[in-house]
Amino acid sequence: METNYEIVLATEADRSEIMALYDAQKGQEYCSWNEYYPSNETIDFDLKRDALFVLKEDGKIKAAISLEEDEDVDNLTCWDDSLRPEGEFARIAVWPNEQGKGLGRIMFGFAMEELKRRGYKGLHILVNKNNEKAIRCYSVFGCRIAGECHMYDQDFLCYEREL
Repeated sequence: METNYEIVLATEADRSEIMALYDAQKGQEYCSWNEYYPSNETIDFDLKRDALFVLKEDGKIKAAISLEEDEDVDNLTCWDDSLRPEGEFARIAVWPNEQGKGLGRIMFGFAMEELKRRGYKGLHILVNKNNEKAIRCYSVFGCRIAGECHMYDQDFLCYEREL
């Protein structure tokens, strides 16, 4: 993808644009987000941990991704212990009018490199069992299915890979 973009750590100044991006995801196929999640508190959690990144083109946010901390997901028994410590990412969002241009894959690749830079050996993520777009994306990056789970009122495939 040839474009003039940068991926940077989000700041407080990006909050309203990030919330608008999150709101634009709600109601899309396979998106379980609602009026309560993600919220300003979710953004607070991510900003405090330097865990929220945005892809900007000409100063405008096109996509976002968060490095996640979720003990319930970390404690699932399907994960390969040899890949610990494992990192996780969540809240991948791309503006609907920008989808299909590879921005999700760019953010995925960036998040893997950032987790590796932070000392993680592996990556694990949950994907809704019916989210074919995400499943294709994760497969491209060599993620394997470690198991399945039911959390947050959804059925998920548990993907992981070595970093």
